[in-house]
Amino acid sequence: MAETNTDVLTDDAEATSAATGGKGNKINADVLQNIPVTISVEVGRTSLKIRDLMRLTQGSVVELDRLAGEPLDLLVNNTLVAQGEVVLVNERYGVRLTSVIPTADRVKNL
Repeated sequence: MAETNTDVLTDDAEATSAATGGKGNKINADVLQNIPVTISVEVGRTSLKIRDLMRLTQGSVVELDRLAGEPLDLLVNNTLVAQGEVVLVNERYGVRLTSVIPTADRVKNL
C-alpha cells in the first residue's frame, strides 16, 4: 500500500514539474493553453416554482429577465467574460462580442 502512495506522489510531482516546465512555480504556457474550458451563452434567466415547472409542455413560453435587443452574456466555466449579440455564421449561431470584461475584474470573480 505504501508503494502505491509513493507512486501517486511521484506521479503528481512529475505532472507538476511538466506543467511548470521544471521551473518552480511558473506555468508552462503550452500546458495552460491546452486546458479545455466550457463556453456558454446566456440569453436570460427566470425563477419558477416547481409546480409551474411541472406544468410546462411543448409550446409553453418561459419569460426571461432580459429585454429584446439586450446583449447576451458569454460565460467561460460559469464566469462572465464578455457580452455580445447573436449572429449567423454559415447557418450556425455565433456571438459577436460587443464588450469584454477586463481581466482584473474577471479574476476577482473567480
